[in-house]
Amino acid sequence: MKRESFAIHDFMIRVHTIHDSLFTIHSSMAHAAAETHPPIQHHYTTTGLDNRKVAIWMFIGSECMLFASLISTYLIYKGKSLVGPLPHQAWTNPQTGQTFKAILNIPVTSISTFVLLMSSFAMVMALAAIENRKKPRPANPGFWWKVENSSKLWLLMTCIMGATFLGFQAYEFTSFVHEGLTIRRNLFGSSFFTLTGFHGAHVTAGVIWLGTLLAIDMKRGLQPKDAVWVDIAALYWHFVDVVWIAIFTLVYLIQ
Repeated sequence: MKRESFAIHDFMIRVHTIHDSLFTIHSSMAHAAAETHPPIQHHYTTTGLDNRKVAIWMFIGSECMLFASLISTYLIYKGKSLVGPLPHQAWTNPQTGQTFKAILNIPVTSISTFVLLMSSFAMVMALAAIENRKKPRPANPGFWWKVENSSKLWLLMTCIMGATFLGFQAYEFTSFVHEGLTIRRNLFGSSFFTLTGFHGAHVTAGVIWLGTLLAIDMKRGLQPKDAVWVDIAALYWHFVDVVWIAIFTLVYLIQ
């Protein structure tokens, strides 16, 4: 019995020793693997881009197809309206003798276009201010340094200019209706209100999005780690601006 107990005790000691050795080897291999292979960045794809930015680029690509179809529809029906008002020339109703002047007010729309383009500049400044937030602050920062690095100010300016553009568009739509142009009046009215209305809806969504970022910035402050979310919103906003440049050129400037 004593020999059996001694044998069992010796066996347990050997098992414990082997277990400790295996655990030491496993820990060493795991530590070496951790040093050889850094942690995987799950937010990045094989393209080297953040998967959130890939998603917004895919969304923008689909939106490009949408606006391409709307712009193409407008160009196909351009000049084929049987009744007025018309975009660039006056039209007289042969039955009543009523004359409708050219409906488009290019000077007013030029102002709203300038405002929307300046909002892209403000968006760039907002993103730069957030990305540079952790950089050392000068000993005596001047007024312009504070302005340049105020993400709240630039986000607010972007929202205000976007809302101003929407105000111009609401004024334009209202004046067109008062002058006799509705979405059911003729082919120009149908294609024009559909195209610019869809764009206005995208601007509205962008203003709400930026307003949300502004609220977050005022509550806790947007940090450089949040820059990717602001960058995604900036990509969308720049896309909206580029689409309007195409619309303004093709609808308002080219007769």
